[in-house]
Amino acid sequence: MTTADTQTHAISQNPFNGEHIAEYAFDSALMLEAAVAQGNAAFKQWRKTEIAKRAALLINLAAELREASEDIARMITREMGKPVKQARAEVEKSAGLCEWYAKNGPAMLAPEPTTVDNGEAHIHYRPSGMILAIMPWNFPIWQILRGAVPALIAGNTFLLKPAPNVMGSSYLVKQAALKAGFPVGAFGVINVGTPAVAQLIADPRVVAVTVTGSVRAGGAIAELAGKALKKCVLELGGSDPFIVLNDADLDEAVNAAVAGRYQNTGQVCAAAKRLIIEEGVLDAFTTKFVAATQALVIGDPQDEATYIGPMARFDLRDELDKQVQDTLAEGATLLLGGEKIAGNGNFYAPTILSNVTPEMTAFRQELFGPVAAITVARDADHAVELANDSDFGLSATIFTADLALAEQMTSELETGGVFINGYSASDPRVAFGGVKKSGYGRELSHFGLREFCNVQTVWSNRK
Repeated sequence: MTTADTQTHAISQNPFNGEHIAEYAFDSALMLEAAVAQGNAAFKQWRKTEIAKRAALLINLAAELREASEDIARMITREMGKPVKQARAEVEKSAGLCEWYAKNGPAMLAPEPTTVDNGEAHIHYRPSGMILAIMPWNFPIWQILRGAVPALIAGNTFLLKPAPNVMGSSYLVKQAALKAGFPVGAFGVINVGTPAVAQLIADPRVVAVTVTGSVRAGGAIAELAGKALKKCVLELGGSDPFIVLNDADLDEAVNAAVAGRYQNTGQVCAAAKRLIIEEGVLDAFTTKFVAATQALVIGDPQDEATYIGPMARFDLRDELDKQVQDTLAEGATLLLGGEKIAGNGNFYAPTILSNVTPEMTAFRQELFGPVAAITVARDADHAVELANDSDFGLSATIFTADLALAEQMTSELETGGVFINGYSASDPRVAFGGVKKSGYGRELSHFGLREFCNVQTVWSNRK
């Protein structure tokens, strides 16, 4: 039995100064049963609610998020260390998500007529039931709502198990949903340990599971869902390649690499982790990239000027440092950083490793923190080969002036998304998800909206 299995509280600790914020006792068996029963009862009514009403409540939720934006942003910053300007942007992006699905969701859920012999047929997108969501801490609002909003407008209910260090942020989202007018149980939050998750997945009132987390956690949950014959969507992180070819605009590429690697203190699944640089521009790119990284402001995440805050958890900083030291021992070159920053805060110096080769730790493993690894490529074909030499396949970036070549490369890259002359991002208008050990299923766009729908064929008047 692991320590996680024996814990009885979720603990929130400020990673900037080590301050103890709060402890949240795990829900009792009675409390958990009440939450599941509420979600199940709410579904029976919510599925019958007109879609126009569901959309109107999403508009209300967007307004509530904006009204509480400063409180939510400050809570995010205290709980997981995100610089406050980035936390505000996360809240605003989440409000925009609500509005986008309110506007576009109804049409995506409309019945689709299909021509068939001897009759009429329509494809309907019916709600499935209560969705269990197991969500991480790195985007405490956006990550929750990009799963919840499509599920809710489709007529499902949403039962959230947040990461234990961001319970406060999750409760603020629930409060906003209730104030927006969503019925009790439509958006539920539970605080439980690992054994209760297995119990929930087996519960017949839970119809599907969506997970964002580690490969290990995703595999364990997928196994449980498989035994229960329940669908799951897995977003399990990545080690995204960021390819820069000889003809790229280096200033644009460097700016994108800095933002793509160091935003949210490098704690992003779809991030520029493996910088694969064609040898003709390796020296010029590296010089510019090191200078730009050195210019980033590190400090108190509540300070408006801060770009790099503390890492969210002390154990993850230790793990990241071990990965860096292992890579250096394997022969990589340290260009910048490579150490914990002394003091009470959970800071890790923005780090750049060069001469990283495919057998090294920084190339093979996901680096979830402010560390970039530079690998040299002989040409575009070699860059694609290096990019695909990974267990992960979330997204990739290509910087080049040759758009025809970039399009050709996209067809060969083994990733769920490719970004040409811009760094990885998520947006409600396009699907988000990966292949290989980055998971399966899609979030956002109409693909994410329909993931947890019963796609029902209705065939009338067949002779």
